[in-house]
Amino acid sequence: EMSEMSERSKQNVAHGLAWSYYVGYLKIVLPRLKKSMEEFSRVNPNLLACRKTWKLHILIPLSCDVYDDLEKADSNIQYMTDLTETTLARAGTKKRVYKHSIYAIRDEENQLWHCAVEYATPLQSLYAMSQDECAAFSREERLEQAKLFYRSLEEILKGSKECADTYQLIAYEEPEEAESHFLSREIVWHLRQEHREEVAVQAGIPPHSPCTALDSAELNLQISVSDLPQPLRTDGF
Repeated sequence: EMSEMSERSKQNVAHGLAWSYYVGYLKIVLPRLKKSMEEFSRVNPNLLACRKTWKLHILIPLSCDVYDDLEKADSNIQYMTDLTETTLARAGTKKRVYKHSIYAIRDEENQLWHCAVEYATPLQSLYAMSQDECAAFSREERLEQAKLFYRSLEEILKGSKECADTYQLIAYEEPEEAESHFLSREIVWHLRQEHREEVAVQAGIPPHSPCTALDSAELNLQISVSDLPQPLRTDGF
């Protein structure tokens, strides 16, 4: 009965995507990210001078509108290079490659900011499901699923010691009227917060975690404790 209720409400979709994204991707790449950033910084000391930005900045548009090319999403975002690849044998695929791209983001004052940034790829699945008659996902249900995906992923990552301080979730709702540089402003806002946090630490001021431009409290989504993602079992099952 509980399974049928979950399927009817489609709550299991967002939870499953969040866990799959974490276990199948983020848990693999994030613990290796700092080392890649250090290698890049040694060769390019002026580009990633602020260690607080040595994170994977994960874009979560609640519309699930994901661009394969970030430069087409916003002309103020320009691809620079890739970090060192991680190659692993994974699920029968030998030498599976994991890598992240470094982008230069131009702000309103024509200053360049550099960081590793990419979309949360499971949002492409949510969008595709809303376009497929078999999935029967309405636009409203897709929005709720995107919110639940964000909340679930946030809770999962908060409980992950190996991924601590290696990521920044950037959840946002796009404005109704198109703005050509909305995305670059969102990313730069977070980068500025990270820079201020590092300056505060250097000055001896106790640091605080920067709030996201769209945090959990603003998502207006009621989720009970039982709905939130639960930790993986460690008893072998």
